[in-house]
Amino acid sequence: MVDAQQDVKKDRPVYRNIGLAQLIKYRLPWAGKVSILHRISGAALFLLLPFILYLFDQSLASEMSYQKFQAFTSNILVKIICLGLIWSFLHHFCAGIRYLLLDLEIGVDKSDSNRSAIFVLFLGLALTAVVGLKLFGLY
Repeated sequence: MVDAQQDVKKDRPVYRNIGLAQLIKYRLPWAGKVSILHRISGAALFLLLPFILYLFDQSLASEMSYQKFQAFTSNILVKIICLGLIWSFLHHFCAGIRYLLLDLEIGVDKSDSNRSAIFVLFLGLALTAVVGLKLFGLY
């Protein structure tokens, strides 16, 4: 009877009161990192939507406003903000496709999920690098 009680105690989930010191030691899996970045990128896209719409409006309103748009976007700070938005969009898009596949129960196994999370993370960064090179006029 004592063995049965010990087995039950072993099967129970463990509550971890994660303080700051323990949080530094805790290693979040790749899927968790991609999930958090998916939420951050979605929030960034939502919060900066007025900025995106302003840039779009300035680029299409008239020839004079397009010249103002070009002058405004030639600023290095604006380019860095745009690069952040580009990463947000590309990461959110790639992670969204990953989550759609997970909803279809494709790649749900732990190893497949880990592999797809790493792939999504680096694909978003690689695509951002390609578009960023074009944004900064390197090709």
